[in-house]
Amino acid sequence: MTTSVENGSLKIMVIDDSSTIRRSAEIFLGQAGYQVVLADDGFDALAKMNDHRPALIFCDILMPRLDGYQTCALIKKSAKFHTTPVIMLSSKDGLFDRARGAMVGSDAYLTKPFTKDSLLKTVREHAAVALSR
Repeated sequence: MTTSVENGSLKIMVIDDSSTIRRSAEIFLGQAGYQVVLADDGFDALAKMNDHRPALIFCDILMPRLDGYQTCALIKKSAKFHTTPVIMLSSKDGLFDRARGAMVGSDAYLTKPFTKDSLLKTVREHAAVALSR
């Protein structure tokens, strides 16, 4: 039996100012059958959210203009997207960074550079929440 997660109905947004990270995530998620929406910063992501309605969001912390903490806080304050899981992406793996992410409402934390396995594992862990929306 194929679930809706496996057949590609789950749309995932990746917000990162690094084209390398965006491309890696797009390849890994695309190969696994997910639909991928890319954004290069928080403003770009917020502009695309209504049109694309992602079920799950990966958000870099260190970005120009609107950082990941601010972006996550705005998503979580949104009536339409407050239940959407947001996973913070960062090259820093400190307790402070994780705590600050949790304070703005992030659902998880993934350290960069991530592997295909760690990225897909994180998606699977949060897909049930995403699909129940």
